[in-house]
Parts: sequence; structure tokens; C-alpha cells
Amino acid sequence: MGRYKRLLSNTAILGIGTFASKVLVFLLMPFYTSVLTTTQFGVADILTQTANLLIPLAAVGICDGIFRFALDSSDGGEISERQVLSGGVAVLALGSALCVALVQILRLFDIFDGYVWLVAAYVLCANLHSAFANFLRAKGHTTLFAVQGIINTALTIGLNILFLVVFDMGTLGYVLSVVVSDLCVTVLLFFAGRLYRFLSFRDINAGVIGKMLKFSIPYIPTTILWLITSVSDRYIVTAYCGEAENGLYAAAYKLPTMLSLVCGVFIEAWHFSTVKDAEPEERSSFFGSVFKNYMGIIFMGASGIIAFSKILTRLLLADSYYSSWEFVPVLTLATAFSALVSFLGSVYFLEKKSMLSMLTALAGAVVNIVLNFVMIPTHGAMGAAVATLISYITVYVIRAYDTRFYIRFNLHSVKVAINFIAVIAQTVVIISEIRYWVYIQIAIVAFMLIFNGKDILKGVLAVLHQIKNKKSKEI
Repeated sequence: MGRYKRLLSNTAILGIGTFASKVLVFLLMPFYTSVLTTTQFGVADILTQTANLLIPLAAVGICDGIFRFALDSSDGGEISERQVLSGGVAVLALGSALCVALVQILRLFDIFDGYVWLVAAYVLCANLHSAFANFLRAKGHTTLFAVQGIINTALTIGLNILFLVVFDMGTLGYVLSVVVSDLCVTVLLFFAGRLYRFLSFRDINAGVIGKMLKFSIPYIPTTILWLITSVSDRYIVTAYCGEAENGLYAAAYKLPTMLSLVCGVFIEAWHFSTVKDAEPEERSSFFGSVFKNYMGIIFMGASGIIAFSKILTRLLLADSYYSSWEFVPVLTLATAFSALVSFLGSVYFLEKKSMLSMLTALAGAVVNIVLNFVMIPTHGAMGAAVATLISYITVYVIRAYDTRFYIRFNLHSVKVAINFIAVIAQTVVIISEIRYWVYIQIAIVAFMLIFNGKDILKGVLAVLHQIKNKKSKEI
């Protein structure tokens, strides 16, 4: 039971730094959409998503390798922590030089006019921040990892207000605030985490770098493919429907962010637990038990967002963005399946099967791009949302089958199917606005809470009971 306690503890700590801080950014959506026009927001979205596509390429995927190999080195493995971080930063330096050269190609496109340097800076600062943060997280410094998340968010918000309101910098200010925040927090981590102790030219080992790259390189196309699945529609919507339509679509995507944040926080803690606490003989039961509760939380969250999509859009976005609510239910469903896909990806992470992670992501990207070109010209941004949903479902089905060859755990397929049918019904009802749709939404949400909540409550109570008994014995 101790492993469940550690998983809950790590999730809670990371949640304070990641989830709580990101909620602040989420709640500031009315501010962003009031000071930025739909066109400005659309351009800012294209800039940041382009940078996100370049980030894994410039990093050569090494940030994932730093985390995975630092986990092993902290257990006294044959590779030292100094070799992991020193080698990782050396790879980042070379990748950054390549990135600076590559981004010059963006000058060929009018939308990037005057912003090429900003995209490059965004990529470089994000990668170094990620490398340092991942290393500290692997070493077990979860509190520092959480604190730096809060500081990063606070800086971003403060700089957004400064750049957007005081200096009226528009798109430039929105993106620049993220760059400056990443740079400041990177410097903070370097000194607060005393990372200079783990950096040395003498510890740059070609053999270690080779092992890290063998694990990491498949994550380059994997990450890019996931980004293609989630952002290729932005480019195609912009091409067929214009920057303003993409601004609405990008704003709608922000609402399911609450769900993806829950997923992201948990997966960070879960990756740590899969390596540290998942004993080979108990992995099946451990994975199955955690997946059941994780899946239940994800679908309950999705149900809530769908039911309140109109209200959330009204509260969190400016009036000119209100029509974007129609995209929220479908995008929320897509985010839910993205979360399930991430959990199944932890099997590949544990087994160091990064190539399989890449191949399954490729399947999703291909499906997404094909459907985008088929559906966006006739259905606009709604076609993009549906294409994204179908692509994530496709990858979920593939991974559900493939991962069973490595860890055969209970996927609770019947429960997943019932949850899916319920949220699909919610989506159809709210978009079509059939008679009594409000009461139907309330009924489905209540069903979801009862159907999923009972098992989650049992699991939490069991862990708390175990903790209580342990404390009683100590007394």
C-alpha cells in the first residue's frame, strides 16, 4: 500500500506547483481575450505551437532521457548523475545551435515576419528549463519542482500584465512573457538546486550520451507527432478559415486545459512510481488498479466541463469569443482520450520501448492530418475538433492492444465504453440543444459521479486507512 501513498503524495505536491499555478493562467483567460483580438490570439497561438514543434527537435529528445536515466543513476546505477546532466546539457548546446539555423526558414512565411528570433528564444529557454526541472524531479526534489512551477506561472502572469497592459505589446508581449519566465526560472533552478555540482566537461561521456540518445531520439518524432495531432488543425483552420477562426478554436482549446492539467500532474508522478515502486511481480495489479481510478477521474472531469461549457465560455472568455463554446465538448472528449493514451504510454516509458511510442503516435498523426484535410474545408473548426477526437481514439485502441504484450493489466474496457457513451450523449445533447437539454446534462453528470466515484472513494479510503494503521503502530 506504501506505493499508493507515495503516488498520492507525489501527485499532491506536483499538483500544488503545476495544477494550482496553471489554474491562475486559466482564470486569466478573460484578461487575455479582452486585450488581444481574435486575430492577435490566433497569431500568438501559431507562434507558440510552432515553437513547441521545434522544441523536441532542438533538444534531440534528450530531456526525456535526462529524466529516465537520472532515475536509474539515483539508485546507484553504473551511470552517474554528473554524466547524465553533463551529457544532456552538451547535447542541448549542439541542438540549440541547429535550432537557430533551422528557424531562419520561417522567414519565408509572412505570419512569422519579425517573430523568428522570438520563436528561437522560446525553444532554447524552454529546453534548458525542462532539462534542469526533469533532472531535479528524477532526484526526488518534488517540492522544489513544484515551487519552480508556481514561480514560473507568477512570472508569466506578471510579465503578461506588464507587456500587454503597460507596454501594449500585443502578440509579442504574450509570447515574450513565457520566454523571459523560462529563462529566469532556469537560472533559479541552476543555483537553488546547486546543479553546478553536476556539470563538468570531464563527465561528458560519449558512451553515456549514446545510451541516452538511443532512448531519447525516438521521442523526437513521438513528441512532434503528438504536436501534429494536436496542432496541425490550427494551421489548416488558419489556411481555410482565417486567423480569426483559429483564434476562436485556440480559445476553445483552453477550456479542456483543466483536464489535461490533471493528466499532466498525475503522469509526472506516475512515471516516477512506475520505475521506483512497480515491482515486476505486482505490476499488473498496480497498473490495473491505478488505471481504473485515473480513468474514472478523467471521464468525470470531462463530463463536468461538457455540461458547463457554455457557462465556462461566458465566464472565462470575452464576448467576442463566446461562439467558440460549440467546439469545447468535442475537444474535451479528445483531451480525455489523450489522457488515457498518456497512461498507456507509461508502459513504453517503463520498458524503454520509445520506438513503439513513436510508431503509435505516428498512426494518430496520419489519421489526424488526413481527416483535417477532409473535414475542415466543409465543416471548419468543428471538423478539426472531430478529427482530433478520432485520432486520439485510434491511438488508444492501438496502445490498448499493444501494451498488453509488456504489462497485461485490466483496462476495464466495459467501464471505458460506458463512460464514452455517456459523454458522447452529453456532447450531442448540448450542441443540438434539444428540449430539456439542461436536465439531461444534470442527469448524466450525476450518473458519471456515481458510476465512477464509488470506486475512487473506496481506493482513497483504503489508502487513508492504511496510513492511519501505520501511525497507530508507530505510537
